[in-house]
Formats: sequence, C-alpha cells, structure tokens
Amino acid sequence: MIRLLQIEFIKLWNNRASKVLIILSFLLPFTIAFITSIKIDLGFVRLDPAEYGIFDFPFIWHWNTYFAAAFKLFFALVAISMVANEYNYRTLKQNLIDGLSKKEVILSKFYVTLVYSLISTVGVFLMSLIIGSIYSSFNEASIIFRDLEYLFAYLLKLIAFFSFCLFITTLVRRSIFSIGIIVLLSAIEWISYAYLRWEVFEDEAYTFAENISQFFPLMSMYNLVEQPFLRYAKKVSPEEIGISHDYAVQWSEVLIAMGWTAIFVYGSYLLLKKRDL
Repeated sequence: MIRLLQIEFIKLWNNRASKVLIILSFLLPFTIAFITSIKIDLGFVRLDPAEYGIFDFPFIWHWNTYFAAAFKLFFALVAISMVANEYNYRTLKQNLIDGLSKKEVILSKFYVTLVYSLISTVGVFLMSLIIGSIYSSFNEASIIFRDLEYLFAYLLKLIAFFSFCLFITTLVRRSIFSIGIIVLLSAIEWISYAYLRWEVFEDEAYTFAENISQFFPLMSMYNLVEQPFLRYAKKVSPEEIGISHDYAVQWSEVLIAMGWTAIFVYGSYLLLKKRDL
C-alpha cells in the first residue's frame, strides 16, 4: 500500500494543477469556517456567531460537515485527472510494463482518495472542535462529542464520490467527458427525484419517492449528510417550525453508499482488466 501511495503522490505533486487543487481543497473550507466564526463589532455593524448558535455543540458537526463536503469538487478534479492523465501521457502502460498489476493500478488511485478523505475528515474534526470550543454555549463532554457520526458520514461521502469519479473516468478516459457525465447524471437524478416526488407519487406517497431515490448513486451520497437549514430553523424557533424530520445519520443509507463504493471500485478494476491497452 505504501509503495502504491508513493507512486501516486509523486505523480500528483509533480503536477502543478493537481498540487494547487489539493491545497485549495484543504485550505478553503478551513479559511472560510474561521472567517465566518470571527466576531465583528463596528458599532453600526455587529455580527457574533455565538448569538446565532451555528457553532454550538453538537450542531456544529452537522453544519461543518455539510458545507465542507461542497469543497470535495476540487479534489474530484484531481481524482478525474489522476486517471485521465494515465491515458493521456501513456503512463498506465508504462506502469504495467514496470510490474504493476491492473488491480494495483486501481488500488493505488483508491488509496490516494482514501488517504485524502481521512486527512480531510480529521481536519474538519479539529476545525469544528476549535471553533466550537470558542463559540459554543455548551462545554459538557457528553454534548461536545455527541453526533460524531456526521464525521463518519462525511468520510464515507468523500470516499464514495471519489470512487464514482474513478469509475466514470476509467470508463470514458477523458477528463472533460468525465466531468460532463458526472454533471449530467447528477441533473438526471434530481430531475427524476422531482418527477417521482410531485408527478408520480404526489404528496401522499412522499416517503415512497424518497425510498426509491435513496438508491440513486449520487443521491445516496448526498443523503449521508443532509442539509442542516431546517434543523437550524427548528433549533432557533421550534414553535414556528412544525415540520418533523429525522436528521440523524441513517445506517441504511450508509450501507447503500458503501455498496455503491464497492461497485464503483470493482467496476473500475473490471473495466481496466478487460481493456486492451
């Protein structure tokens, strides 16, 4: 595993675009989180994050993992180019000549995404812990470390999405086509969900539409960490928000996302195994 990681990291670090995207994917979410946590008091303008409860424990775990996940797109470009460049620069064939098996080629890409996802998750944990320790109204350990399952869901969300990018790029072998297909499939899933929700099953079968759409690949990843806005609204004004919704990480959704991850990684291997290079 270490040998495969070293090979991939050498390739990535010698690629200027990949280096910049990796740095941005780590730097931006942490920079934005710390900037938004700064208390501003200019007399005529006053903004104190502590007053709004956004950074209260345990809500901060949900809030930060949801927004940090948006920056996965930077590394997604790295994951896509990581595979596409193997075909563009013909390094894939050279790696096979040098003794790597096709299985090791796919595993090397997957290991990189796994390490990145782990580092990103640790970063979000530390960032949330620091900001929460400063601004949260609660300091009891039982409250601070409640809802940590959002970090696991965030980790799985990254791994699943990058595995999806790996599969699509292995299939089409071109960066621009891979990006286009991913965007198109995402649009198709949301349009299909909307059609099921409002046209086919309508209001009385809302949950049935939800049950179907949760098996969509990209939707299953999104569902791991749902949007926190309604939860925040209920937190601030519980008497005004009458909608009931369970925002906890659902283990059925975890299993679905893990299943798709396994399919994407193994599918990438099968594509490469059967392809004449």
